[in-house]
Amino acid sequence: MTVLKDILYKVSLISTTGDMEVEIKNIVFDSRKVEEGSLFVAIPGTQVDGHEFIPKAIENGAKVIVCQELPEEKSTSVTWVQVKSAAQALGIMASNFYDNPSHQIKVVAVTGTNGKTTTVTLLHQLFTAMGYSTGLLSTVENKIKEEVIPATHTTPDAISVQALLRKMVDAGCTHCFMEASSHAIVQERIAGLKLIGAVFTNISHDHLDYHQTFDEYIKAKKKLFDELPKDAFALINGDDKRGAVMLQNCKAAGQFFALKSPADFKAKILSNTLEGLELDINGRQVWFRLIGAFNAYNILGVLGTAVLLGEDEEDVMQVLSGIRGAKGRFDRISIGGVTAIVDYAHTPDALENVLKTINGVRTGGEQLITVIGCGGNRDKTKRPIMAKLAVQESDKAILTSDNPRFEEPEAILEDMQAGVGPSDFRKMLTIVDRKEAIKTACMLSQAGDIILIAGKGHEDYQEIKGIKHHFDDAEVVSEFLNQLTKK
Repeated sequence: MTVLKDILYKVSLISTTGDMEVEIKNIVFDSRKVEEGSLFVAIPGTQVDGHEFIPKAIENGAKVIVCQELPEEKSTSVTWVQVKSAAQALGIMASNFYDNPSHQIKVVAVTGTNGKTTTVTLLHQLFTAMGYSTGLLSTVENKIKEEVIPATHTTPDAISVQALLRKMVDAGCTHCFMEASSHAIVQERIAGLKLIGAVFTNISHDHLDYHQTFDEYIKAKKKLFDELPKDAFALINGDDKRGAVMLQNCKAAGQFFALKSPADFKAKILSNTLEGLELDINGRQVWFRLIGAFNAYNILGVLGTAVLLGEDEEDVMQVLSGIRGAKGRFDRISIGGVTAIVDYAHTPDALENVLKTINGVRTGGEQLITVIGCGGNRDKTKRPIMAKLAVQESDKAILTSDNPRFEEPEAILEDMQAGVGPSDFRKMLTIVDRKEAIKTACMLSQAGDIILIAGKGHEDYQEIKGIKHHFDDAEVVSEFLNQLTKK
């Protein structure tokens, strides 16, 4: 039996009224999920305020209401708990409710603009290959050992995080590697977690629609490191100019990985081709299946994390050299002499990394054709930047739809085109329909050419007016390249 007073352990309380020994059947923050015996947490949100749904929660059978602001008239049929931060309280209470699973498993959180998914996926694959039972929380998928649980957010809500960790512990998992998005950090979705370490990959232009300013975005990432305990580790990309900022006020032991700067985990790129990377790491030459300088950083982040978790460096490099990485991250498809690359690059920095990687391995005779879109109802300021990059770094760029959501695709494309200079117009096409855009790229290609399809990566849907339609970039480009090969 789980009683309220136990669930409230370590929660910052303002006041309580009612029975503190009441049994709690479950914790919810959506009044529609309330049932008899529920504890309902009223969280102020950006679009709706949970306080407005307190009457509905009580009507549906809630026995406890946790909130920041008490109503003027309080029902006597429930216990009232007033807290400083309802979002933070939710995470701590969820951890207590599920018997603090993060104290029974080694949890490492990875944050940064780019590289989170690849890093946690590589860590999951690495530790699984090394014989550990491992959990994964990522944008692409959540995993308990090899059991796949579909992911809906980069970081699940606080209750789901704790519930998944509980299942991992019960299944015998020893490690969990999770992405920590800036939204999740600010919204306290990881409150209540005990982390053994955190990794910072990099930071660049993204999510300003939510954070408003770049400084606020940086603060969101930094919050993860500010809250690390003394016995944790903080592994930082030393080549990112804001990396050292993450360690200010951080109680955890800080270490660095880098390609250019002095670091605890240092590498030099010896060769970089469409087949893979050869790196010199601390005097050892190792070949990896991953491609591009950005993946050299991901490899170093994974290596550093594994060593800081107590693994042997040489053993780690040997196993890591055979791992492929995350779905939708520089996925190569070769059909009829044409190489298509599907990548999740949806920020200016990520797109630039992928384009530079491709251009760095080109022999010079082939075309690079880029298909690129930008998401609707998201940061508009990056749209012209991404279009400019795509057109400048490609022989031909096709601007198209990504997930328009509730915006008109034509309006998004207008924002993108604003970044393209008159001298580059001849290299640009605008095709609203994403399938037609990919088809056109295939028809423009010849043997030896490279097609980059950027923005969606692992996503197998296109979101239009609130409806998700099946759409997989890899499937679509494969279909058209196969059709052209048969002709």
